[in-house]
Amino acid sequence: MEAPKAKQVEHRDTTHGDVRIDQYYWLREKENQEVIDYLKEENAYTEELTKHTKKLQEKLYEEMVARIKETDLSVPVKEDDYYYYSRTEEGKNYSIYCRKKGSLEAEEEILLDGNQLAEGKEYFSLRSFEVSDNHKLLAFAADYNGSEQYDIYVKNLETGEMLKDEINTTGGTIVWANDNETFFYTMLDPARRPYQLHRHKLGSSSDELVFEEKDESFFLGAYKTKSDRFIFIALGSQVTNEYRYLEADNPTGKFKVFAPRKQNEEYSVTHHANDFYIVTNDDALNFKVMKTSLGKTNRRHWETFIPHDDKVLISNVEAFKNHLVVYGRKGGFKNISIINLENNKKHEVEFPEPVYTYWGSENPDFNTDLLRFTYSSPITPRTVYDYDMNSKKLILKKEYEVLGGYDKSNYITERTFATAKDGTKIPISIAYKKGLKKNAKNPCYLQGYGSYGFSYDPAFTSTRVSLMDRGFVYALAHIRGGSEMGRQWYEDGKYLKKKNTFTDFIACAEHVISEKYTTKERLAIQGGSAGGLLMGAVTNMRPDLFAAVVADVPFVDVINTMLDETIPLTVIEYEEWGNPNNKEYYDYMKSYSPYDNVEKKDYPHMLVTAGLNDPRVQYWEPAKWTAKLRELKTNDNTLILKTNMGAGHGGASGRYERLKEIAFDYAFVIDKVGENIKN
Repeated sequence: MEAPKAKQVEHRDTTHGDVRIDQYYWLREKENQEVIDYLKEENAYTEELTKHTKKLQEKLYEEMVARIKETDLSVPVKEDDYYYYSRTEEGKNYSIYCRKKGSLEAEEEILLDGNQLAEGKEYFSLRSFEVSDNHKLLAFAADYNGSEQYDIYVKNLETGEMLKDEINTTGGTIVWANDNETFFYTMLDPARRPYQLHRHKLGSSSDELVFEEKDESFFLGAYKTKSDRFIFIALGSQVTNEYRYLEADNPTGKFKVFAPRKQNEEYSVTHHANDFYIVTNDDALNFKVMKTSLGKTNRRHWETFIPHDDKVLISNVEAFKNHLVVYGRKGGFKNISIINLENNKKHEVEFPEPVYTYWGSENPDFNTDLLRFTYSSPITPRTVYDYDMNSKKLILKKEYEVLGGYDKSNYITERTFATAKDGTKIPISIAYKKGLKKNAKNPCYLQGYGSYGFSYDPAFTSTRVSLMDRGFVYALAHIRGGSEMGRQWYEDGKYLKKKNTFTDFIACAEHVISEKYTTKERLAIQGGSAGGLLMGAVTNMRPDLFAAVVADVPFVDVINTMLDETIPLTVIEYEEWGNPNNKEYYDYMKSYSPYDNVEKKDYPHMLVTAGLNDPRVQYWEPAKWTAKLRELKTNDNTLILKTNMGAGHGGASGRYERLKEIAFDYAFVIDKVGENIKN
């Protein structure tokens, strides 16, 4: 079967006197049947070129399903007299949301069944799931096509009936007021930016606009404090924040500004009794914690509670009656500090492994001394702990089972460091099966991201066992552009320093080769979204260094996207990449934009994915990039584009369909770099 060839239609753009000719600009025309036909042709070509891996895909899928406990239960969360939890059932794609009253031995009440909601639909995603304070009503938001536009519904939990209060095409955020009759929700502008907060009273046919954010670089969100006393509007760009607040007992009141926005100052607010705690980077690169009393929210009243530390990044704080929990990063890993608010004594939570991560769990009880979080490492499955903040003891609540005979003692995890071009040491988390020899003969799967200050932490996924059991080394590059080593790590990988992200990753690839974990002939790399930009950039820069590339929903058409303010996220993204209307940024972005730098040369084997309804990275970016690569590449290595025609940025929504996508990706990688590993 011959590879599809997208027709070429010349489109010219001139910026700062620079003329760009884009032969594939026409692929943006989503309503054009010729575009849809082209994407379908690419899918058929992908199917043809991967049909020899069908049995391997099926085996990988069966392995992955066999490792998950298909019928399982989350750890219940107690709120007032109810225990809330979700569960899954064998053969069903989506979670079932339940509760019990009084005790865990009580009769189960099913609140929402995702499988019923998704019936007959190609895609389903639940955003908000918010129960009113009196536990009688449930408001939830659902997306049925992957566009990240959500319809809101309200269910009477006493009668089981759905109310007539249906609100369509919202931003998906829902916050109940304390009257159990009013909730607030977000709406989207034409660029899919959450920009308005509306107030809805049950039974009302018209809702009131409460606030509109007119600055196109700001997102709008909303939340209620754990104390249930305040509702906050959270306004934020990439580098600036502003908060507004309202007493939750007074839903018809007017929101007040907490502290006016100040360019390049980020802050967040947590309520505790008669005080607010503020995490801010004002004159504090790694953030500090300030404290002020209610009614004195202006900056001049703030007093330092935790000073800035150039070695410890503070991410956020969580307030309990007797403790303040400080979440952050230290030495490249997440850490948790506990402050006893009665005596101001501080201690750090100790974790059981040298390479690990955690993420926060629900902690709705303000009065408890127990902190719940979920722990993981590259070889340790998801584990839920309650941490006694007084005795400093971890209480195991649940370790999610990995079936099929998985034993973490059969695997090894390590932390090693590559040396970047400028001498900076770049951490790499590594995992592999015991007995593997560092003899430069192993296949390796190297991942990275490196944008938005997002830290790509070393967590477990049971799907990856299928690679490690086949002799793969798994490696995760903690490159600049994330925040793994603190805020400066992020600052050194954005704007006019973005190329550090790419050269860091190349250094990590060279390191795993020089340390004889693998060779370039057996090295596969993967990244998605902004990590897909990483894949495109490093593949242009060093195509000789990688044997196979998986670029999932990649952000690769940087210049065209960042010059088009009608595309979702563009204006907001100026504070991450720079504004190309400024010539300095334009020239720099063009110098690394994957689409603009495709050349006539040999490229590795490449699998590119897209989502037709993706609002974050429009489908045409990977489609155009694939077309241009196919036009210019000079070797016969595989190049395939797989577009999910019924999903968005996250791919398939059902858990079984998602496993099939992973099995497809892994089969591609094993086929290309797993010599003698075909099953």
